[in-house]
Amino acid sequence: MYLSRFLSIHALWVTVSSVMQPYPLVWGHYDLCKTQIYTEEGKVWDYMACQPESTDMTKYLKVKLDPPDITCGDPPETFCAMGNPYMCNNECDASTPELAHPPELMFDFEGRHPSTFWQSATWKEYPKPLQVNITLSWSKTIELTDNIVITFESGRPDQMILEKSLDYGRTWQPYQYYATDCLDAFHMDPKSVKDLSQHTVLEIICTEEYSTGYTTNSKIIHFEIKDRFAFFAGPRLRNMASLYGQLDTTKKLRDFFTVTDLRIRLLRPAVGEIFVDELHLARYFYAISDIKVRGRCKCNLHATVCVYDNSKLTCECEHNTTGPDCGKCKKNYQGRPWSPGSYLPIPKGTANTCIPSISSIGNCECFGHSNRCSYIDLLNTVICVSCKHNTRGQHCELCRLGYFRNASAQLDDENVCIECYCNPLGSIHDRCNGSGFCECKTGTTGPKCDECLPGNSWHYGCQPNVCDNELLHCQNGGTCHNNVRCLCPAAYTGILCEKLRCEEAGSCGSDSGQGAPPHGSPALLLLTTLLGTASALVF
Repeated sequence: MYLSRFLSIHALWVTVSSVMQPYPLVWGHYDLCKTQIYTEEGKVWDYMACQPESTDMTKYLKVKLDPPDITCGDPPETFCAMGNPYMCNNECDASTPELAHPPELMFDFEGRHPSTFWQSATWKEYPKPLQVNITLSWSKTIELTDNIVITFESGRPDQMILEKSLDYGRTWQPYQYYATDCLDAFHMDPKSVKDLSQHTVLEIICTEEYSTGYTTNSKIIHFEIKDRFAFFAGPRLRNMASLYGQLDTTKKLRDFFTVTDLRIRLLRPAVGEIFVDELHLARYFYAISDIKVRGRCKCNLHATVCVYDNSKLTCECEHNTTGPDCGKCKKNYQGRPWSPGSYLPIPKGTANTCIPSISSIGNCECFGHSNRCSYIDLLNTVICVSCKHNTRGQHCELCRLGYFRNASAQLDDENVCIECYCNPLGSIHDRCNGSGFCECKTGTTGPKCDECLPGNSWHYGCQPNVCDNELLHCQNGGTCHNNVRCLCPAAYTGILCEKLRCEEAGSCGSDSGQGAPPHGSPALLLLTTLLGTASALVF
């Protein structure tokens, strides 16, 4: 299936769209790859940058749920009505088509009718968290061109994270956090895209705009792509030349809008109140009626057409390039280093066509990451010079510090080395091992050092759970709450749970069943007395 072939019709559509739509088609200039021109030598081809049209990418994705059995209906269960959370006589039954809510109903192309939706099981195992990961995969690098839009039929979740992957799901990075209380949920101050600027457009934010409670009429969550484009192209995307220039010269900006996979992490359903109603847990679940993801195949400005064949997207490469993303020159067309096409100059761009090889660079193999070799007479060997694509080594076969080997890519792939993305607050440095795991600070864990070990909490990095200014820990099985006070077992009391509760009542004895009070040195007894006095003053 071709994403675009009718170029003359598209050119007319661009003209009409600029009049009828509030936003012009994004990157619509680059839908032609070559044209014939007349020169002194006669009629020749003039090559220019090109790329596929923007389209609805949900037609080509695969969806995966984790846990895999989270969809409602097996076994059948009842849930509460959307409009009336106390009318709990609706049924989800996977064996009955009209009562089933399978994952494919998140992408309902038959009119996208809101009465068809995917639905999770209810929160019947509360207080165990009700959490779901929804992974959308393309097995292809794509570039986002419009807002990601998720429509919920259950009330928007209280806590959610949208994540992206650039290496086919091997590693993940947050795109945006969503919460009713960002500070409480993710230790982040709430922001909106309108708070950003050209200089902070890549900042990962937490927003409270889309996380209102269960009874709200508003059901939609956005990840705002166009608002970020607007920082460079103006509020109505009129100055596209400015955006093209930034995308052409700022790799991290271009990569920000590039993904191979997206993951929606649903962490807490819409409650709509301070407390969960434990008598009506069938009120709480997730339901999604529609997900919109609009973008195009990434072909490095070397293809107009992206083919969908055998459940796989592939660029039809031009300019003597090849590979899934047109990411390298064809054999015998390596007369100069491969380069992506350029958006500049507007409006044609520059094709950067691969040219035939004039001569070989010798027997040295640089895997396409260098076009120069140097002979070292002392060692009687040839080494590659100025390795690109974050590679290093004699043959550009290793990764630079701060990057690790992409196991899913060949050695000649420009994406063979992936950035470590070590959390700067939790990791000792920005380097990782060959598997992408970072070296974590004390109390910190996780592949990227962004999680805390038991007994620690995240506060500008993982900090020990302590309950007073003297760094003392709770005693006798007490647990530290928010680093400010101890939650004591029933038999104990005091600031650090250091006293038997029966002591205050004067009922401790050999038959009390609570045992004798703890013994220790005179200094410890004095500290206990002082803490008891402080407890009386506080409470």
